[in-house]
Amino acid sequence: MLLGASRRKFYEAKDYDKANADAVLSLIQDLYKIESYCRDENFTPEQIKNHRHEHALPVLNNLQSTLTEMLLTKKVLPKSPFGKAIAYTLTRWQKLCVYTTDGILQIDNNLIENAIRPVALGRKNYLFAGSHERAQDAAMLYSLFATCRLHNINPEHWLTHVFEKINSAKKQNLYQLLPQNYDANFKQQ
Repeated sequence: MLLGASRRKFYEAKDYDKANADAVLSLIQDLYKIESYCRDENFTPEQIKNHRHEHALPVLNNLQSTLTEMLLTKKVLPKSPFGKAIAYTLTRWQKLCVYTTDGILQIDNNLIENAIRPVALGRKNYLFAGSHERAQDAAMLYSLFATCRLHNINPEHWLTHVFEKINSAKKQNLYQLLPQNYDANFKQQ
């Protein structure tokens, strides 16, 4: 799940060591191409896992040995931006490879980072939410709206639907009002 952050660090290190950064970024791009292929082919999670084992693991092994060799042969100064990118990646290597063990997992968490970016950008404004409880309410709404965007649901339509249904919903059925369930429930009514 850390591949997006690693890729950013190598991209930022291009000014220091363009040739090595380009080589590493090319390997990382190969991993993203594998993911793109799985999406384009509408693979099931099991097919994705198998495809990753066959195609992504060799690329990951090559990437790991390339990075390790660069450090061991002193081609890269450890304190340089490129050296720091290598250290960041190698110290998190096991976590970086976890996505290959399950076809449901994503190659990176960029989708989530992009979804929570508005929350991070508005952090100063939350100081004026009035109380911790109001700030928590705002955070929950941001999360629900991000889920709407993730499922291509108009947040205003979803919220209107929730307001119309929430008073008559039984407590054990409230989960049906969550954004990810909105489309299926809305069609049934």
